[in-house]
Amino acid sequence: MTVLLLEDEYPAAERLQRVLRQAAPEAQVLAVLDTVAGALDWLDTNPAPDLILSDIQLADGLSLDVFEQTVVSSPVIFTTAYDAYAIRAFRANSIDYLLKPVKLTELTAALEKLRRWPTTTPAKLTEAPDTTAPAQRLERLLDALPRPERQHKTRFLVRHGEQLLPLPATQVAWFQSRHETTTLATLDGRRFVVDYTLEQLEGLLDPIQFFRLNRQLIAQLPAVLRLHPHFNGKLLVDLQPAPSEEVLVSREKAALVKQWLEQ
Repeated sequence: MTVLLLEDEYPAAERLQRVLRQAAPEAQVLAVLDTVAGALDWLDTNPAPDLILSDIQLADGLSLDVFEQTVVSSPVIFTTAYDAYAIRAFRANSIDYLLKPVKLTELTAALEKLRRWPTTTPAKLTEAPDTTAPAQRLERLLDALPRPERQHKTRFLVRHGEQLLPLPATQVAWFQSRHETTTLATLDGRRFVVDYTLEQLEGLLDPIQFFRLNRQLIAQLPAVLRLHPHFNGKLLVDLQPAPSEEVLVSREKAALVKQWLEQ
């Protein structure tokens, strides 16, 4: 079984490949791509893989745009921290929709669905979807999703000496990941280590208030002071309080950051 992996977070891609090796040792990952543009180029120049494992959010947009801009005959398993994209996902040859972090049992079950997936020509796959069956599948899927993961996290328990203190999410300035440790900084400059990865936090935080600026940092709106144009279309972001390193936003993500700030 050949697999194309669409994922813009290196740790998530590594984890997914480990879980895939456990669930299907015979699987061969052909490529790991992190952008919509890269995926479109790869699909235009390579034979269709047996399966596409795809995150929803890529570095330059939504992976769902890939399946709306080109004919994709491969079945797809989507992985994401959100369930808000499920309807669009089901229009893209989706056989399952897994919430991050992807568990071995869930991926194994999804691969079993793939083995039962009917053999269909690309022409059939690109026809207008049936209006009844996908809706029934979507309803069953959303009913099965764990409800707590749909809630935006409103507070964090942080360690202060020997105590655990509840900290409202509204007081958070940013989360930074360095050396496999995630630090929470508050708007008034305090720092706490929290037991979450940035991937987990993306699924817990309100996306209207919080944005993943790059691989190392998620910021909340009040912490963003200003943007500076940088080389090659990148952005340099000034945050308050200032993190330990410069915060650079990639050229692909720059427009999304501006859009988030203007909401």
